[in-house]
Amino acid sequence: MDIEQAANFMSGSILVMIGLIVIVAGVVTINNIIYKHWKSFGWKIFPDTGRFAEPTEISKTSEPSLEKKNEQRV
Repeated sequence: MDIEQAANFMSGSILVMIGLIVIVAGVVTINNIIYKHWKSFGWKIFPDTGRFAEPTEISKTSEPSLEKKNEQRV
């Protein structure tokens, strides 16, 4: 490899990396613009799985029982 080929390879590598940086910056910019003005349609790919209860919420609830309460209907 002579000096001219090495110089071409180095300048080509630098230009390719600058091109990739410009493309990534453009994608990030477009993504930020879309994010600011995006209105969701309300479609959900994954259903909500609920949330975890905090210890204070657990202490407020009563234990479930399998026994039926005696209710008098009039």
